[in-house]
Amino acid sequence: MKLYNIFFSPTGGTQKVADALCAGFALPVDTIDLCNRELTFSNYAFTPQDICVFSVPSFGGRVPAPAAHRMAAMQGGGALAVLVAVYGNRAIDDTLIEMKDLAEKAGFRCVAAVSAVAEHSIARCYAAGRPDQADTAELTAFGQAIAKKLEADPDTGDLNVPGNRPYRNFGGVGMIPLPGDACTGCGVCTKLCPTGAISAKDPRQVNGALCIRCMRCVAVWPEHDRHADAENVAATEAKLAKLCADRKANELFL
Repeated sequence: MKLYNIFFSPTGGTQKVADALCAGFALPVDTIDLCNRELTFSNYAFTPQDICVFSVPSFGGRVPAPAAHRMAAMQGGGALAVLVAVYGNRAIDDTLIEMKDLAEKAGFRCVAAVSAVAEHSIARCYAAGRPDQADTAELTAFGQAIAKKLEADPDTGDLNVPGNRPYRNFGGVGMIPLPGDACTGCGVCTKLCPTGAISAKDPRQVNGALCIRCMRCVAVWPEHDRHADAENVAATEAKLAKLCADRKANELFL
């Protein structure tokens, strides 16, 4: 049995969740980065003996479009799928049910799901520092519980996850991160952008139609001067204040 850690993690929080969960399986792990636009995802073909842990951040209660397209391109081959939706302390809305539909259509058998909290990628005051030490221990325990279930009963029924069909509309986030005066044109953000939205010739130029506002360019930029508009960030923080005030719990669905 082989374990695959498959994640879309623009700012790193989702990967931390995925790594902690996969540690609970105590199996060798192969990683597949869904942010890597250079990969040919249709080349990935799995077998019924494989376990694939799919982890994505919830963007407005939905699966980010690039992650959805790349998941759909894979050949499930009857492999077992564990679905992980990571959110910034508001809600996952329809993310897990959309993941389930994508995975099943691609030929995976969904056996477990997790909703987990990580620091909000835009309003970073919410869930700041999460997943923290307590989260990491809990997520590893979730992985152990899933592994134990599969060892005892590898047969899968219909996994019940929260969410609704049709999925909620996602209108996107208006702010596009732009560089400040410290930009040296090093090209790191261009190379690591999941959609190729940043110009290779001039990293100051961003294709708004391709940008998904994932904030990866902000997270990876070595000069730490690429940022979203401060007024828009403040407005987002104010809008989420009541919804994100309390510490949300991680959840396991078996």
